[in-house]
Amino acid sequence: MEQPFRVCIICIRTFVHRVLEPPDDVKKLFQDYSQNGTMSMDDLLKFLSKVQGQNNAKEEDAEAIFNSLKHLNIFPRKGLNLEAFYRYLLGDLNTPLSPCVHQDMTAPLAHYFMYTGHNSYLSGNQLSSKSSVRPIKKALKNGVRVIELDLWPARNNDVVVRHGGTLTTSVKLLRCLRAIKEFAFQVSEYPVVITFEDHLTVSLQDKVAEMVTKTFRDMLYRPGKDGLEKLSPESLKKKILISTKPPREYLETQDSNSPHESKKSSEEQGGDEKLHSSRINLFSCSSMCFAKQDRIDEGEQLQGEDEEMTIPKYRDLIAIPSGKPKGGLEEWLRIDEKEVRRLSLSEQELDKATRTYGKDIVRFTKNNLLRVYPKGTRLDSSNYDPFVGWKHGAQMVAFNMQGYGMPLWIMQGMFRANGGCGYVKKPDFLLRENDDFDPSVPSPVYKILKVKIYSGEGWHLDFRHTHFDQYSPPDFLVKVEIFVGVRASETKRTQIAKNSWLPEWNEEFEFEVAAPELSVLGIEVDDDDKYGSHDFAGQTYLPISELRTGIRAVPLYDRRGERYKSARLLMRFDLKDSRECSERQKSQD
Repeated sequence: MEQPFRVCIICIRTFVHRVLEPPDDVKKLFQDYSQNGTMSMDDLLKFLSKVQGQNNAKEEDAEAIFNSLKHLNIFPRKGLNLEAFYRYLLGDLNTPLSPCVHQDMTAPLAHYFMYTGHNSYLSGNQLSSKSSVRPIKKALKNGVRVIELDLWPARNNDVVVRHGGTLTTSVKLLRCLRAIKEFAFQVSEYPVVITFEDHLTVSLQDKVAEMVTKTFRDMLYRPGKDGLEKLSPESLKKKILISTKPPREYLETQDSNSPHESKKSSEEQGGDEKLHSSRINLFSCSSMCFAKQDRIDEGEQLQGEDEEMTIPKYRDLIAIPSGKPKGGLEEWLRIDEKEVRRLSLSEQELDKATRTYGKDIVRFTKNNLLRVYPKGTRLDSSNYDPFVGWKHGAQMVAFNMQGYGMPLWIMQGMFRANGGCGYVKKPDFLLRENDDFDPSVPSPVYKILKVKIYSGEGWHLDFRHTHFDQYSPPDFLVKVEIFVGVRASETKRTQIAKNSWLPEWNEEFEFEVAAPELSVLGIEVDDDDKYGSHDFAGQTYLPISELRTGIRAVPLYDRRGERYKSARLLMRFDLKDSRECSERQKSQD
């Protein structure tokens, strides 16, 4: 296919879209696993097992690959030719991560990292954006399992969701609950936790209990005799759990060591006192917006309102009690009770606490839940380093899903693990009963990751032909990084593939990995620009411990984490024990 590019006012250069040739490695593998130029189903199964590391591959897997290629008119009756084999390698059935849930899902909830949102109802920044059900729906469709809603009183004795003391608009709680009910289990069957930050009177709390009960019905998990410490994601499939601070009158009947949080912390409300004061001033300006929104939503009724139904008290709906201790963080971390609790800390509070109580936090998170949230000064909905929370065992590292940037890409990459179900099993070293992991001690290198980048395709289908350069095809290069924090521990780059929509590199890199369970591989493609900053051409972030070995088609995503339809890379991954690699090197020497 030819494409014209204007070089000057009167001259036009024409470039031909060539067909991407299979790399030499692919040609050799096809030769090794085919007979007389044809790869049978048995040959393909051997390739899947020995090269791709899919030891459990079955005949139906090979048959699915065969069927996926029939529409291309390059499929011989007896098997795959080289072109069909190459198209399979670049296809959607050959992804670098398993599409299925494969981790043990029968452990207690505290043994999992949970895909967690912060202020899940906001569509943009934290100060003046619109509150809506759309961000909630989008988060759930992306696999997020923890949704945060801030509850406030509204006109007509109603309850709305909004970011208090800001210019953000409000949305009715009932609309949010209905959106959660509709989208909670579309992409994952595993439980959804709703964290309420409520600023309500007792009567409005009772109204919330009615809304929640009548909306979710049998989907709602109600605390019973068996404590949450005995319940797993598997046993809580298609259940919705409520997590919030217990009502004040309920707290007063409990032991003084019980979790207590009379208000949402000032940090989460808006950071320092000066910022919080400015939000209060803005509140009066935005009250008319809230009133208008309330009028728009007037007339909505609870489903089944006329049906007889026993409505539990608000406190009886709380599956995971949350709060902060009266005696300070040290006292909280030493609590040793069977009841599962949730502690919330800002990113700053966690960073400070880890300097003194690192091992205590790890011990606490073996049985209890720790939620970390962005500092209040992140008005632009930016995010922070998630690894600080993860390496201390924090299950709920809450992110502004409405933002974008490298920290969010890392978060999205981490939760592509385990079939993208929103739950990722914590590493064993964070769960051992009699051995508290010390996050401050550097982990030794025990894995070697080899990454080979062959080629890429699909940009000419996802971008305008003048997107990267007005007068010529793009000059693509690939950046590969290992992340154990928001700063890459190691970065490597390919050479520039000049003037090509179908770039080829055939370059291999090697990385030392200390803790693959808590490491993410970052891949970014850019168009080289000699006279300015590079133009973004796609990214993907992948959990290293979940990488499938062999040659894989790696799909690329835009800045907001939306997958491109066509742009992808052909890459090869090999993950070995460092000791095994050392012994192999010695034998070769």
